[in-house]
Amino acid sequence: MKLNFEFIKKLPLFEAIPESDLPELFHCLGASVKEYPKDSFIRIEGDPVDFIGIVLEGTIQILSDDYNGKRSITAALSCGQVFAEAFACADVAALPISILAATPCSIMFLKKERVLPPCESACRFHNLLIHNLLRIVAAKNLLLSRKLSYISHKTTSEKLMAFLSDQAKQQHSMEFTIPYDRQALADYLGVERSALSTELNKLQRQGILKTRRNYFKLLSSSTNKI
Repeated sequence: MKLNFEFIKKLPLFEAIPESDLPELFHCLGASVKEYPKDSFIRIEGDPVDFIGIVLEGTIQILSDDYNGKRSITAALSCGQVFAEAFACADVAALPISILAATPCSIMFLKKERVLPPCESACRFHNLLIHNLLRIVAAKNLLLSRKLSYISHKTTSEKLMAFLSDQAKQQHSMEFTIPYDRQALADYLGVERSALSTELNKLQRQGILKTRRNYFKLLSSSTNKI
């Protein structure tokens, strides 16, 4: 795959790095790009953490299985977002999660040992990359805290409305789409799909929201629920 440097320079990880420096940076970091079909695993639990990944195209899901094999979705990441960076920074040896291509995906991999620590020549653009990476890790921690706030609610309805409220705020609209289908949303919120479907049907009958697949519209009467 031929890299579109004009596009890549706009991604958060490469912010403030001149486009002219990107070819040298990617050589320094041992960058490679691989494409994955929908529903294929990019990495599985137990694989070595010898990389940092960036989504160039498509959407991926971060999956976690408990002791009994029940799967939950930790996050859905789309174009420009970084994954496995926290494990790389923490020097975790093996992945505790699996990474699935939710759609056809193009993924860039950077070699962990080339990213951390900075190269011996202390390239200016390499220092900028690490600064951007630390900012991304901090932002991910905030997102994790937000998810914990959703699942801390007692009922499926409360979890769902807390999540949808945040989506409306983030997208600055009462109409929005989410990066999950019904099963994925249930996995993300830690509820049964049947319970989620029941609550969605009830909320629609009550005039709280309208939904179709991954599209949602919160109605004026939903403000008391948010």
